[in-house]
Amino acid sequence: MRDLHDRLTSLGLVPLDNLGDIFSEATQATVQAFQRSRGLAITGVVDVTTWTRLLEAGWVLGDRLLFLVKPYLRGDDVAELQVRLSQLGFDPGRVDGVFGPLLDRALSEFQRNCGLESNGTLTQRTLIELRRFSPASDRTLVSEARDGAGFEQTPRGPILVWGQSPLTRTITQRLPLVDADESRVRWSVEQIAGYANSVGALGVIALSEQPEWNGVHLHYWSSYQSYSRRGEQLASAVANAISRDDIGLRIEVTGMALPILRETQMTTIHLEHGPLSSKEARLLTDAIATAIRDFFHS
Repeated sequence: MRDLHDRLTSLGLVPLDNLGDIFSEATQATVQAFQRSRGLAITGVVDVTTWTRLLEAGWVLGDRLLFLVKPYLRGDDVAELQVRLSQLGFDPGRVDGVFGPLLDRALSEFQRNCGLESNGTLTQRTLIELRRFSPASDRTLVSEARDGAGFEQTPRGPILVWGQSPLTRTITQRLPLVDADESRVRWSVEQIAGYANSVGALGVIALSEQPEWNGVHLHYWSSYQSYSRRGEQLASAVANAISRDDIGLRIEVTGMALPILRETQMTTIHLEHGPLSSKEARLLTDAIATAIRDFFHS
């Protein structure tokens, strides 16, 4: 418990009178504040995802060597490296705090332009050069400029529909070029994301039923200093389709950094819904499938 308080305190989130070994109401509220700031589900519970993001938040650029390795290195230091390179015109992909192949290529290109050994490793010498060239004020990220101009590279694989929801099968039946093997329903987020990335999925639709919820919640990737423009567009298109059909369900669209949104490299939305009547399920299925089909195949 003291480790949790120490990590929250280092992020400026815990008041001085909240230190100790007790998980108090103040601790729960602070955990919720952290989850909110990181785009996670606001539960106040320190689950695996929350604890992992807390560990990642403790890394500062320059604390360690950064390079391409599997499993990929993750942390706020990686995110800052992505931002700095993107501001200088080197495209590391979206800012997600994950050191993947695109960041390796961008860092190598920066080193080559600086006359350094182009090995894709953030050494102290490379960091000195990076800080020397970093702009004094914020600049547009090259990844955002690329996406805004419509130059985003779109995969050409299938649409992957996944999740434990009564809508999964019916939506799948209404979509062309879909991949929804029911044997994957119990796969972990890491497994399904790895599969989607390996086959170059055109998009991922993650579905889940939440018994305690009322309405429909649509999430797209948003964290650090970036967001998925196409993810937001798809989530908004689905929300608009549901609204037009007057299904009568409350609809929310929110940018978040849930694991399925972070781990997948293509356009992904996460749709959560509460219990549905048979009529609501049928209308919702039709609206969602139509919006997805029109978005990807228009």
